[in-house]
Amino acid sequence: MKKGLTVIDLFSGSGGVTLGFKNRGFRVLAAVEIDPVAAETYRLNHPEVILFERDVRTVDPSEMMDGCGLRPGELTVLSVCAPCQPFSVQNRSKKEDPRVTLILEALRFVRSMKPEFVFFENVPGLYRGRYRDVLEELIRGLEYEGYGISGPKVVDAADYGVPQFRKRLIMLAASGGRVLPFPEPTHASPETARQTGKKPWRTVREAFRGLPPLRSGEKDENDLLHRARKHRPVALERLKYIPKDGGNRHSLPSHLQLSCHVGNGNLGFHDVYGRMECDRPSNTLTTGCTNLTKGRFAHPEQDRAITPREAARLQTFPDDYRFAGSYEQISAQIGNAVPVLLAEVFAQTFREHSNDRSGRSESCGEANEYAGSMALRG
Repeated sequence: MKKGLTVIDLFSGSGGVTLGFKNRGFRVLAAVEIDPVAAETYRLNHPEVILFERDVRTVDPSEMMDGCGLRPGELTVLSVCAPCQPFSVQNRSKKEDPRVTLILEALRFVRSMKPEFVFFENVPGLYRGRYRDVLEELIRGLEYEGYGISGPKVVDAADYGVPQFRKRLIMLAASGGRVLPFPEPTHASPETARQTGKKPWRTVREAFRGLPPLRSGEKDENDLLHRARKHRPVALERLKYIPKDGGNRHSLPSHLQLSCHVGNGNLGFHDVYGRMECDRPSNTLTTGCTNLTKGRFAHPEQDRAITPREAARLQTFPDDYRFAGSYEQISAQIGNAVPVLLAEVFAQTFREHSNDRSGRSESCGEANEYAGSMALRG
């Protein structure tokens, strides 16, 4: 007999996928995360899950199944969101990254566990260039095991209600050779939404609603994550020249331009020192999402970078989700995460097509049980 709607979350990070699936009534049995700080965050929010804090290559699927009381064929979803950095367009290193083949570890777990579904999420770069062979090897392995493949397909999280433009490569695998439909987008640009009946994209303004304004170095005494980075005087001077609501570094006078841009105004990263726009989704968050020099991460109206709280809201984490680690470590965890709402969307797809129609997780809504003070340390 199946054990209801269940998930094992490989490469769990701080738990965005886990929370999304829990919010859709799945019971998350186990997770794997090698980073100790992300693992601590995961435990703070999901203490009932068996967490393997080590390299996924050292985890024996049989050991995991024994710990969860699982037999082959009983698991509903195996989630595989391997590190995306090796495939990112921002990774300009020509050296071979040992993490490239981590995604193929999924095949070991599939052979042993025989889950009903497998969920893959990564950056679009996995589909292009020198890494295409890795993806094709993964697909061949899944098809050999009898899985039907949906995708790979590039989707934008903004089209599913996430207040952030975040293109991701999604692939779904289903046992018995089934090919699952991708969920239809629910949101669109305001103009398209009027024409199609979809909802308009959620915006930065909506995500930040209710948060008190902050100056550089200030913090909200009632919310440890809503703490503004203290900027150097030259950074604050630059922000004064950058137009509110979407401005960028091209408005800087010559004496305030970054040295690497002097004489090369049209070259380099255009989003550095850029402001978000109030009435659009944000740009894609990265591990440096609270740093002005890492991208378009300046607040649309206030002269500072966005806070970890604002970043967490753009990733659709609830305010009662707790994060461990230093300011930089928390920012990196948030930037690395799968948006909770995007995970929910695909969890619902698996729920609707699962052979286990009666499965109802006792932990549905359990994520709301962990309200309390944030664990911000460092």
